[in-house]
Amino acid sequence: MTANSTTAATGTDRATDTAAADAAETDTETLSIAYSPCPNDTFVFHAWSHGLIKGAPPIDVTHADIDVTNNLVRQGGLDVMKISYAALPEALAGYTLLPCGGALGRGCGPLVLAGPGNANGETSGTDLAGKIVAVPSLKSTAYLLFRRWAQEQVTGGVDGIGEIRVLPFHEIMPAVRDGLVDAGLVIHEARFTYPSFGLRCLADLGDWWEAVTGAPIPLGAIVARRALGHERIAEISRVVRASVEYAFAHPEASRDYVMQQAQELDPEVAKAHIALYVNEFTRDLGPEGYAAVRRLLGDTLPDGTVLELA
Repeated sequence: MTANSTTAATGTDRATDTAAADAAETDTETLSIAYSPCPNDTFVFHAWSHGLIKGAPPIDVTHADIDVTNNLVRQGGLDVMKISYAALPEALAGYTLLPCGGALGRGCGPLVLAGPGNANGETSGTDLAGKIVAVPSLKSTAYLLFRRWAQEQVTGGVDGIGEIRVLPFHEIMPAVRDGLVDAGLVIHEARFTYPSFGLRCLADLGDWWEAVTGAPIPLGAIVARRALGHERIAEISRVVRASVEYAFAHPEASRDYVMQQAQELDPEVAKAHIALYVNEFTRDLGPEGYAAVRRLLGDTLPDGTVLELA
């Protein structure tokens, strides 16, 4: 698990003195925010973090793996955070879901990967019985989907797996390749790069989920601390949406920031990553998005939960 913090949209980190003045006119109190260094998040938040959104409050940015943010949000976390949708039910006591900035879509689900396997290329989930499986977080949407898939596909379900081992997502494929674990649950750009590690796909959990439910997959949610108050949360939502709109309108503007944080990712892979995970649901969840979230989380949501931002 990794995390690093930098002050963004303040001082020399602002894109222009004009942007700094605009922000100062509206809100001078710095907000703390955490999101992953993955291309979709840095693409989405580039404009806000670089002072390009008029009237936006300054932010102090922490780049952190999803397991870090999922645990942070349980501890009271930061003002604004990107977390897994699977972590949302526990977070709702102190945080509210924002309708924009997150990751939800089709054809973008987690993959279960293993080594080359036997010569005839069998790809059965029963391969995992008694084995060690690496996952990015026990509170991730990926792991929630994996548990449900394993109940159908692995002998004995999740309990039939020998060990579930949490690793930072960028360490999972090397661990499978090197035989440190038998299989890995991967997210993000791994769906584009796993063949280069000599791995095979046991299951595409996105395809499985969509076949079973017909719904898109809710992966990552943007949440804001309830203690900030309704007006400030509404303003944060406006700024996040403006940052998304800026990203769509100026897709090359974030290139340097994206590649700086992308952990040596190939530029073409980063571009494909953004194209897959940043979509209309990032702009606004809408009725279909909210319905998908409720479908995924079901009775884990507290009674009477209202997800929509009033």
